[in-house]
Amino acid sequence: MARKKANNRMLVILLALIAVVCVALWYADKVEREGKAAAAEQPADEAAEAAAATLAGEGAEAPDFTVEMIDGSKVALSELRGKVVLLNFWATWCPPCREELSHVQQQVIDRFAGEEFVFLPISRGEERAAVEAFRAKTGYAFPMGLDTDETIYKRYATRFIPRNFLIDRTGRVVKATVGYDDEEFAELLRAADAEIQQK
Repeated sequence: MARKKANNRMLVILLALIAVVCVALWYADKVEREGKAAAAEQPADEAAEAAAATLAGEGAEAPDFTVEMIDGSKVALSELRGKVVLLNFWATWCPPCREELSHVQQQVIDRFAGEEFVFLPISRGEERAAVEAFRAKTGYAFPMGLDTDETIYKRYATRFIPRNFLIDRTGRVVKATVGYDDEEFAELLRAADAEIQQK
């Protein structure tokens, strides 16, 4: 009789252990599935946020502006009609901006040299001294615009940098990107190339 009770007790303990293991495995699987779902949703959420913060989206007419360049000259977007323009908003303190700018000379300026194309990087919200110090440190010699009070930027977006707006010869935005990653940047340059070829 005592042995039967002991066996029953062992069976109950074993069943309880099996139940605990099953619950633990179910919970771990649930957490993993929810984590994957959240990870899958995150880029969509980020894309939605970026889209909501974009004022000059694809298909829109690019808002006109006149920007003061680092050398003191002025450039009006309307004066660039007939050329493909890659408008870039950046800042010296922004790591993805710095990463993107490090590819500009070879992948943008040299690549499209001699074409009806203008790369127009504009520093958002920074004083001339900060941009000049950055240029001295990096050795960048290509033209840069200054948007100290963010007047120009606020015509195009409310948040996030770096930002690129690819503008066609008629002054329309054909592509707008936020942030920097190699693949997206390569796609942006392919779009620029396609626009340049449409003569």
